[in-house]
Amino acid sequence: MDLIPLEHILLLSATLFSIGILAVITKRHAVVVLMGIELIFNAANLNLVAFSRYDPTLLQGQLFSLFVIVVAAAEAAVALAIVLRVYQYFKTANLNEVVTAENK
Repeated sequence: MDLIPLEHILLLSATLFSIGILAVITKRHAVVVLMGIELIFNAANLNLVAFSRYDPTLLQGQLFSLFVIVVAAAEAAVALAIVLRVYQYFKTANLNEVVTAENK
């Protein structure tokens, strides 16, 4: 069985992480920011599984990755509920408009 080289997996993970950071920093729509955070979590999971794959005696990376997936699912549910409440109150999901409306 041929394994994908670790460098390729790490490059993919770094790309996912960079796209996630770019989305969090540059975008102002709350749902897009949440998607960026999910990309960051998935990049971390990919690293955990990749390093666990290259040391088959240890399963900590895979188990920790499952824990991160559960936490990310809970975070997504809570964050989307907060976004819905903010939208109901401010009538916008744009984070800049929410901040400026809050300061008035």
